[in-house]
Amino acid sequence: MTATITQLIGKINPKLYADEGTKLLKKYGSIDNIPAGEIKEKAITYTIKNGTFKLIEEGIEAAHSFIYDSSSETLEPVYFFILDLMNDLGLETEKLIDNFSSSPGSGHFAELGQRATIMQQQGTKILADVNNVLKSVLNIIYDLREFKIRLQHYNDLKTDKKEAAFLALKQIWMDKVDINKGNSSIKAMALGQTGFQTLIDAFLFVKDINDVDKADLNDRVKRILRARILEFNVWLEESGKELEKRYEIEKTYLKTQVNSLKLYSRWARPYLKAAQDLEMKEMGREPALVKAFNTIILELTLLGKKKIDVKEEALSGNLPKEFEKFEKLKVKDYYSCVLVNFKFRGIPQKISQQAHYVFGGRAEISFKAYVLNEDEIKKLNEELDASDIGDVLRLIEGATSESLDQLQEEINFFLEEKDKKEVQEKQKDTSKQKDTSNPFKALIGGYEGKPTKPKVSVSPISEKVIIRPETFAEKEYIRALAGETAKNLAFDLFDFYKKAHGMPSYT
Repeated sequence: MTATITQLIGKINPKLYADEGTKLLKKYGSIDNIPAGEIKEKAITYTIKNGTFKLIEEGIEAAHSFIYDSSSETLEPVYFFILDLMNDLGLETEKLIDNFSSSPGSGHFAELGQRATIMQQQGTKILADVNNVLKSVLNIIYDLREFKIRLQHYNDLKTDKKEAAFLALKQIWMDKVDINKGNSSIKAMALGQTGFQTLIDAFLFVKDINDVDKADLNDRVKRILRARILEFNVWLEESGKELEKRYEIEKTYLKTQVNSLKLYSRWARPYLKAAQDLEMKEMGREPALVKAFNTIILELTLLGKKKIDVKEEALSGNLPKEFEKFEKLKVKDYYSCVLVNFKFRGIPQKISQQAHYVFGGRAEISFKAYVLNEDEIKKLNEELDASDIGDVLRLIEGATSESLDQLQEEINFFLEEKDKKEVQEKQKDTSKQKDTSNPFKALIGGYEGKPTKPKVSVSPISEKVIIRPETFAEKEYIRALAGETAKNLAFDLFDFYKKAHGMPSYT
């Protein structure tokens, strides 16, 4: 069963946002081990004594709700009125949940199913192209590896490894070039014909045509050896150049294929995302969804947050004067949060001669106040990604960009190779320049500068977010102030909407 947003918030701070949260902590040891499905969620609970607001585990819950039932009016005006009102009150708003489910017998179900199928088919076609290009990239990388190994032999001819590189290239020539002559190849003659048993050893030993006559060999072997040595020397000179050209061409082709892969991935993502958005949520035993009825259930959740400006609040007198220098106190950022949840049960009605539906019906809207600090918000995002809500997004990411990320190291190795060579050449040119330094300047420390710290590249590692413990000042003052602000914001959203629509309100 998928956990709700309020249950995830209750898991993050069970003492404040879960009934019997202290018992759950004792039972499971830490918040990471608490199953979100066991959380009995609640908003902030508070008490006001002598005009002082205080957050407590058991108290008045800062939660409000109302039901709007009208078969003739649609949900859109209700939703956008509240969304605009949240923005007007200074809340930074984001949508966390957007689910729907239609009864199988409705026209809305059939039409949305057709649209989802079209998106899936388009996404699947592009993914097939992605797979083909990905195979091509893999083959090119393997070829480049082989070319690089071969080119290393040619480079070693200019070093102290010359003898070993020369023998390796001769062996490659026998296996790849000379073998095409069939029975007249060196290996076929040495292994299958009498009188040529020493041909392989002789070919590997002799370096030049002039050395053939000096070797202790019979004339038949020398005649064959002269021709083979001449062929090998020509091949050695030409093949190195051709292999270098082929290596550069393959690198250019790799770059082209990588760009194609990125482009196909970019094209596939919108179709896959649209197909995911058009998927209906499994509602299980929801009694409002009757198979033969024309019914739809919508679930929407908005989270609005407003950061507490500690310095400004201290200057205004809402916090002790010591908080004016909050930078020195190193307090965490705190946010007054309002969670707005919409649950809509409606009857989809198609507008004549148009391709979309309008929904009239019953809307249940709740407003709940919370206080979350920067660590708790990071933890909430982590929990959302780990829950079923983020599963499909991870599949989309894995089907597109992750397929390329796995090969990125190999791709960068070849594509950035030219840049490294250019840098090395520039460094050599710089080192060859005339030394204009003053040897006496060093005696007085003229070349000494500030020591520079070496840059350390840290690879990103996905680690669990750790919620740091609160200080006394954060818990007793900042969280309390943020809680009072969140309580007032939740009530204002609720109250302003009801007053704007002529509904009875309360204080």
